[in-house]
Amino acid sequence: MWQAVHVRERLSSLNPGTEVVILGMTTKGDQILDRPLAEIGGKGLFIKELEVAMQEGKAHLAVHSMKDVPMVMPEGFVLAAISARENPRDAFVSNKYNELDDLPAGAIVGTSSLRRESILRAKYPQLVIKSLRGNLDTRLKKLDAGEYDAIILAAAGLIRLGMENRIKSVLTAEQSLPAPGQGALGIELIDGAADMADVVAPLNDPETAHCVKAERAFSRALGGSCQVPLGGYAIIENGQLWLRGFVATADGKEVVSAELRGNPADDEALGRQLAETLRAQGADAILAKLACHA
Repeated sequence: MWQAVHVRERLSSLNPGTEVVILGMTTKGDQILDRPLAEIGGKGLFIKELEVAMQEGKAHLAVHSMKDVPMVMPEGFVLAAISARENPRDAFVSNKYNELDDLPAGAIVGTSSLRRESILRAKYPQLVIKSLRGNLDTRLKKLDAGEYDAIILAAAGLIRLGMENRIKSVLTAEQSLPAPGQGALGIELIDGAADMADVVAPLNDPETAHCVKAERAFSRALGGSCQVPLGGYAIIENGQLWLRGFVATADGKEVVSAELRGNPADDEALGRQLAETLRAQGADAILAKLACHA
């Protein structure tokens, strides 16, 4: 809901006198909490109902966390704007320890993403990595109840809800490369809704858009919307787009990674190029082991 309120405030300030109403909805991705996300349909579960609401004329636009948006957009819908990125990092949350590296062998770490599970298993094989579903409050309650020694969450989500005090430390890109689109919001419209496209255009942040487009192109080239343990993160540094990425097996035993730099205007081409670099390193063999590529 924070996302929708944030966009409403931005649109209201840009369009004085225009009423912006939030149609609150709970998606299947929010409702089915007893199974890993990969088993129940993946990221599309967070946006399908919102798209139906737009098709039925109940809503003009939908606001998404870009990391939850499938890499291949459904026919008839477009991403019209990508807002300025907030903190894209993963946060280490614990009541006992200050850093991921402080955890003793056998410590239980909870996370909701295949990406985090695989890279944590690869880099911290002495830890026990378990799936953790539920909204933010539910996850924190499970930690506080002692079910986990630590949990890994998106830093942006905690910051948005005023829970910065729960963050003990922020993971480096070397510890856990962010997911494509992490920390950015996207505005989805019905394709061809020119009037609404004009309304939301000022919300688009060109630098963030270039980075997220590169990350999504990279991910799309390595499996599209399949549930792939994959990280992709870009920044613009000294006028160059610096893109890093990895793909891994779910158990973290096989990981390939690479990085490149190029012109931000070539965002999607750079994403595809990085994917080809990983394929040359053996990414296809890893992808072949995943269920969605079987």
